[in-house]
Amino acid sequence: MSETENTHKRRVRYKGKYPKKFEEKYKELQPEKYKDTIEKVIGKGSTPAGMHISIMVNEILDSLQIQPGQTGLDATLGYGGHTRAMLGCLKGKGHLYALDVDPIESEKTKQRLHEAGFSEDILTVKLLNFANVDEVAKEAGGFDFIMADLGVSSMQIDNPDRGFSYKVEGPLDLRLDPTKGTSAAERLKELTRDELCGMLIENADEPYADEISRAVVKEIKSGNAVDTTTKLRMLIQNVVVAQPEVKRLPDAEKKELVKKSCQRTFQALRIDVNSEFEVLEMFLEKLPEALKPGGRVAILTFHSGEDRLVKKSFKRFYNEGLYSDISKEVIRPSKEECMKNPRARSTKMRWALR
Repeated sequence: MSETENTHKRRVRYKGKYPKKFEEKYKELQPEKYKDTIEKVIGKGSTPAGMHISIMVNEILDSLQIQPGQTGLDATLGYGGHTRAMLGCLKGKGHLYALDVDPIESEKTKQRLHEAGFSEDILTVKLLNFANVDEVAKEAGGFDFIMADLGVSSMQIDNPDRGFSYKVEGPLDLRLDPTKGTSAAERLKELTRDELCGMLIENADEPYADEISRAVVKEIKSGNAVDTTTKLRMLIQNVVVAQPEVKRLPDAEKKELVKKSCQRTFQALRIDVNSEFEVLEMFLEKLPEALKPGGRVAILTFHSGEDRLVKKSFKRFYNEGLYSDISKEVIRPSKEECMKNPRARSTKMRWALR
């Protein structure tokens, strides 16, 4: 064994009684080793660092009606919670395919699932965008059930190195696959004020889209890069609190307005950087042919733009006779689930039957 392999790597130390930074939360980042800590964090209505709590699992399983021996697809692997639940329904018979574009997290999830006993005999994980669902369906011979969770996983949001959260300092990246494409920081350099304003309105319905886009473009043209989460957050904050109608509000209300604008702006950028609407439209267009006759699909969405696309697609294919039934109303998570997992609050689910 080499000297390097023998070297003990000390964990990151932190000030105070409890760790605050992502990389300091060594217990939460090792859920298998510190199960008591994980249960305490979840019990308080929080998501442990590096983890993702799957949303509406029971509702999804009710909609998909999975039977042993069937072939299914988890179009968005993520942390693997939904995958694991669906594999449980197969009872060791049949096969489940799972897709993800994140090379970092998908490999971790694949390893966790294999260690839990789900070998390649029953689970195939592919580093592939779900827009290519037709390719996987051809390989599998069609699917009896498909599910897609369109939300960004908590382990991506919480990791400051990924740049998904305005709450912590990190590079302004926002790519689901950080090895491909253009980061959010680079994308901002390419956009005109009108283009950025249009993006903020279309992708997030941001009420201060014009003011924020004006401030961002002015900052970049002045030679100051907007390349970190903190820099973008401060620009948004300065814009929002400077508005006449905001100035006279109590500090708590100002803070909430800044928070909402940050959430919407980061969302709009993430959607743009990852071409999320275009990818979703491709997936929805290919979906009916990827399902076997009698096959079922359930999709979780997290904002109105996604839900509109899913609703419109399901209704069109139902009218054309490709779906025999669809959910007439959107399905929401229970109050109990939202209390335990606040990130579930904006979730909507729709299903369709081939």
